[in-house]
Amino acid sequence: MKKLLQLKLSPASSFNEEEIRLGAAQALGYIPNQVTGFHLIKRSLDARSREPAFLLSLELFIDEPFVRRQRTIFNFPDLPKSAKTALIVGAGPAGLFAALKCIESGIKPIVIERGKQVRERRRDLAILNREGIINPESNYCFGEGGAGTYSDGKLYTRSIKRGNVNRILNLLVKFGADESILYDAHPHVGTNKLPDIISAIRKQIQDSGGEVHFEKKLTGLQIQDNRLQSISTADGDRILADAFMLATGHSARDIFCLLHINNIAIQAKPFALGVRVEHPQELVDRIQYHCSSRNSFLPPASYSLVEQVAGRGVFSFCMCPGGIIAIASTNPGELVVNGWSPSKRNNPFANSGIVVSVESKDLSAFSNRGPLAAMYFQESVEQKAFAAGGGLFVAPAARMTDFVEGRLSATLPACSYIPGIRAAQLDEVLPPFIHDALKDAFLHFGKKMKGYFTEEALVVATESRTSSPVRIPRDPNGYFHPQVRNLFPAGEGAGYAGGIVSAAMDGENLIPHLFSVP
Repeated sequence: MKKLLQLKLSPASSFNEEEIRLGAAQALGYIPNQVTGFHLIKRSLDARSREPAFLLSLELFIDEPFVRRQRTIFNFPDLPKSAKTALIVGAGPAGLFAALKCIESGIKPIVIERGKQVRERRRDLAILNREGIINPESNYCFGEGGAGTYSDGKLYTRSIKRGNVNRILNLLVKFGADESILYDAHPHVGTNKLPDIISAIRKQIQDSGGEVHFEKKLTGLQIQDNRLQSISTADGDRILADAFMLATGHSARDIFCLLHINNIAIQAKPFALGVRVEHPQELVDRIQYHCSSRNSFLPPASYSLVEQVAGRGVFSFCMCPGGIIAIASTNPGELVVNGWSPSKRNNPFANSGIVVSVESKDLSAFSNRGPLAAMYFQESVEQKAFAAGGGLFVAPAARMTDFVEGRLSATLPACSYIPGIRAAQLDEVLPPFIHDALKDAFLHFGKKMKGYFTEEALVVATESRTSSPVRIPRDPNGYFHPQVRNLFPAGEGAGYAGGIVSAAMDGENLIPHLFSVP
């Protein structure tokens, strides 16, 4: 027979199959030999007490042969020449997973991506980090895999009602991710492993008869009778299709402008903006695990913080244990920082975005920009950050204590940000309502996490690409654009997702509706 069990074990025992089996037998009152095996359904860390432990959800096999869990089988058939075509603009999570869903549905996906293949992006990133020269089409945001490729690979999502999370995770496992993402409470792939997974997805798309084209930038739309007939690209091509998906990501400002110029409705959207905060990972471990040094079976500690300051939300975003701060800019003269971690999360620093909600009331200075007001607000802060850093993507920074006290830091601690940091008065970079909210929030966070507020912590500007500042509307059912009825806005750039898994689900969800538009 099979039994379900919740089991709490020490960190060392939680990664030892024999100790899990023995612990389960003892909890249920069986002889160890009666437990022939188990499936691990969920593993989560409980660090609330002085002795951190893992909570395991198990399916146990009792007095019957153990059957190993079978992988989910996906069918990607060879597409017939007569298949309908869907043009997908953008090879991020929304676009790639939409393409896989197309193949399963007998639709031929044609994916175009402004950037380069995932491996070729690395050369441009190396030049950006080493020389401060940015390629606007190939960077941490643009290229195969989208912004998610080089932003940590965190797979946790609260959007469980938006689609089949397990399907997305099983697809990632099929294409090379470790099976632990299927049961870890906060699954994580790691930036170092994502390129191979993304390359494998592309190969599947192409092997099934789909197309993937790189360095193919959308520049024009040909619309007739409220339907998109074709699109044109920067290299002079014109591409026709039966349906079109726009999955261009949260940083494709030229696409927002292209839609606006063509009188296609878009909307300013609330988002969040702030800074990256970096602590020594050892310090975060001591705070979260209540210990002098971290047990080797415990993962590098993370945190999640939120505070209301004068009615405005301030919260941690994209926390990267054992990670680095990276350049997420897409244009010269603009400084954006983000964070990522390798799969082992073994770097000496922990960083997180600490951001403040930006509402429509904050955009009055940009009201003449209409639906692009939030985008231009975002851009203006990034330009101030670049100037404050002095160029070449050196980032303006301050010790957290100096930031709160309004002092220019006399010295700065070591930092993972490769181009380097420069002491700056960040109140000259950040809008007053953001700067003041962060000051108060840091003090509150220091009370919630004893030791968080410290001169060892570094505040780096600016974290501004938390989500899209523009929403591309969809019909009341949430599928196609209300004006252009065969145009399907998808993912983070359209304002309907936030992260790899939710973007992937959003792209997939649109495929069954591509050819049912009235």
